[in-house]
Amino acid sequence: MKDIMPSRRQLIQQSLAGALLGAGLTVTAAHAAGPAWPRQPLRIVIPFAAGGTSDVIARLIAKPLSDALGQPVVIENRTGASGNLGAGVVAMANDGHTMLLSDLGALAVSPLVAKDLPFKPEQLKGVTMLAYSPHILAVHPSVPANNIAELVAWSKTQRVNVASSGSGTPNHLGVVDIALTTGLNWQHVPYRGGAAAINDTVAGTTHMLLNGMVATYPLVQGGKLKIIGVSKRTRMAVIGQVPTLAEQGVTNFESGTYQGVMVSSTMPVANVNILSAALIQVIRMPEIRARLVELGAEVMTMSPAETTQFVVKDRERWSNVIQRAGKDIEGTL
Repeated sequence: MKDIMPSRRQLIQQSLAGALLGAGLTVTAAHAAGPAWPRQPLRIVIPFAAGGTSDVIARLIAKPLSDALGQPVVIENRTGASGNLGAGVVAMANDGHTMLLSDLGALAVSPLVAKDLPFKPEQLKGVTMLAYSPHILAVHPSVPANNIAELVAWSKTQRVNVASSGSGTPNHLGVVDIALTTGLNWQHVPYRGGAAAINDTVAGTTHMLLNGMVATYPLVQGGKLKIIGVSKRTRMAVIGQVPTLAEQGVTNFESGTYQGVMVSSTMPVANVNILSAALIQVIRMPEIRARLVELGAEVMTMSPAETTQFVVKDRERWSNVIQRAGKDIEGTL
């Protein structure tokens, strides 16, 4: 009798069962063969346009997540209101199979700046963090500056038009923080997602952006954007020659895109735990981890409770920046 080799899906599901047991969760015989949940296709809502960091990561994990959970995974981009429209869709979803994959820093800021938030923060709860990548401060190649000091000096002769994925997002507030420290003369130009902000900066319509490295670094490699600095406290190995913004005088500055998953607060805890274990198992797969490293991201995972708490703490951080900026938050420094 010939040996029967397990399929890739079976291997992933077996590994998922082990991950659930390792987390102290009960795995029944039914779960080992195919979990009681999910019982219908899963939907990943991306609250920004295709091509941004959230979208890139969602498309990396969709197939292996489908293999792990035994159901199709559909990606849906729901743009608008600086990510709040898509977040609202998930917050009010009652199908138990819809999740939000987003920059959780942006989600943390929303209640601080949105006038008509289409959901209450407590309507969403954490599943896991997936990855962290620093922001890179990049300019159009025509900008005659190669570091923060030169950029600030140039901004005294011409206001720097700064693109972002939307008002009140971390990449917008990160520039606010930089400007408060350096005296950068800037004007905010918000877009409906990072992809549109990148496109207009590449085209020269705007001068600069602070954006996630995963979505932005390929344009730097192609010579379409120029790096001024990286927002991590320490240099990134993949671009070790590029100094951090903190090294250039933006004291203690650190920001980035923290990609994670949240769901409606109505989703049962047991199902959240299954989803969390599956996502962690997938994001840690060697081929996915390696691809993220190539793009300038690091795998970062958290428990559901830790993910929820991250959003609370990050909201406190950006609240302090908003208070410092006051009426100058859109670039009138």
